[in-house]
Amino acid sequence: MIYTNGTEDLPILQFESLFDSGHIDHAVFTRQGGVSPAPFASLNLSVSVPDEKARVYANRHRAYGVFGRDTGSVVHAHLVHEAEVARVTKQDYGTWIARTDGIMTNEPGCALTMNYADCTPVFLYDPLQGAIGLGHAGWMGTVRDLPGALVRGMTAEFGSDPATLLAVIGPAIGPCCYEVDEPVISQVRGAFPDASSLLVDAPNGKAPANGGRPHFNLPEANRCNLQRAGVHHIEMAGLCTACRTDLFFSHRAEKGRTGRFGTIIILNS
Repeated sequence: MIYTNGTEDLPILQFESLFDSGHIDHAVFTRQGGVSPAPFASLNLSVSVPDEKARVYANRHRAYGVFGRDTGSVVHAHLVHEAEVARVTKQDYGTWIARTDGIMTNEPGCALTMNYADCTPVFLYDPLQGAIGLGHAGWMGTVRDLPGALVRGMTAEFGSDPATLLAVIGPAIGPCCYEVDEPVISQVRGAFPDASSLLVDAPNGKAPANGGRPHFNLPEANRCNLQRAGVHHIEMAGLCTACRTDLFFSHRAEKGRTGRFGTIIILNS
């Protein structure tokens, strides 16, 4: 993972496996560098929270502008915590693809974006077929295997070989902070044969709360999803959004009163 300055006061995170390819642009934006006031301070990129729309669009202008884009020259998705994926093109610029948590393209110059506040960002890049994918996996998308659906979608649409894909799992809530109960526990056990390695005791010496409920390792579960889909090259951000509210918005840590940070990936011409 690489910290860089998108602009003088707007930091972005990038990843070595994607940065070194030379054929795509990508970023995870932090919550820093925008114009929104608390509790959306300051680079909130979502209109799904009660921030003023004018501020959100000003933030998007700043963030996407790092790559010469604006809200009308990227493809958005209407996220619903499912495992539906869609192929998109530049014809979809400025629109929100309905009810999908994964979007993909092989059109040169096409840009994809999504927003998060604890859910898992998933980046995919196919260097052989020239295609990209972007996904959003909360606990529901994870047990329904959104990452695997995105891999299979790229295989079906673009002829991608999962073994040659480059994948990144971005900042998400970590097992340190993600205490869960039903129905999450049962659904994780139903989705993963090795669920005991994903539903863990409170780590790092934290005292168990609420009778010692387990903590769900969301990033690791999505790494398992990618591996089960045949992906070999997976880079992990290793950053917990709930621990790092200085950098990211966290729905859990901020009790729902927060914004959404964004991602972008662009397939260069």
